[in-house]
Order: sequence, then structure tokens, then C-alpha cells
Amino acid sequence: MNTPSIDRLDHLVLVVRDVDAACAFYRRVLGMEVETFGRGRTALRFGRQKINLESAPGLPADGPRPGPGHLCFVTDAPLADWTTHLASCGVQLTEGPVKRSGAEGPIDSIYLRDPDDNSIEIATYARRD
Repeated sequence: MNTPSIDRLDHLVLVVRDVDAACAFYRRVLGMEVETFGRGRTALRFGRQKINLESAPGLPADGPRPGPGHLCFVTDAPLADWTTHLASCGVQLTEGPVKRSGAEGPIDSIYLRDPDDNSIEIATYARRD
């Protein structure tokens, strides 16, 4: 029997201390859209994916806790443009640009932290001509 294959990631859940602060950061710094769905739940939408946000104070004491996690976002924009944009937002890089290995091959990456101390990687793949 063949194992069925997974096509793509649809969404993931990120636990945060403050949903409003997380929304403000991801909208201002990464240009994501904020969406309300279900019974007042909040998500960050970009491309064909979304990140659902869960508020840590609303979860049981033995439930998930905010950060630190790691998220890697792929961009077509030059990392130099991102570095300039991040500086204008008052966001410092924690590392980069550096060479890494992504799901589809070699990438160049820069790193920063969100308000919950999650590691955010912004990466570009080499253009194939």
C-alpha cells in the first residue's frame, strides 16, 4: 500500500502573549493581512497560507505556551530590500544574510525576532534562469 502524500501546509497555529501586538507586528513588518474568522478567532494571511493566532492567557495552564518557535518565509524580494524595510520598522536582524538549506534547495536568509521571541527567517531561493 502506498502512503498518501501531503501537498502543502494550509495553516499553522502560533501561541502568542498578545494577539493585537502580534497582529500589529506581522502586518507592519511582514505585510500580512489580519483576518477574523469563526467565533472571533484571528489569523494572519499571506499568499495561500495562514497562521492562526491563539492567545496564551486564554489557554489552560497546562496548554501550549508562547514562543520561541521558528518560522521561515520565502520571498522574491532581495534581502537588501528587506533589511532596509526592517530597519525602517525599528527591527534589528539577529543574523544574516547567511546561506542555508531550504525545502527546495539552497537559500539566503536573514533572521529577526517577533514580539513573542519567535525566530523569523526571511529567505530567498536563487533564481533559476
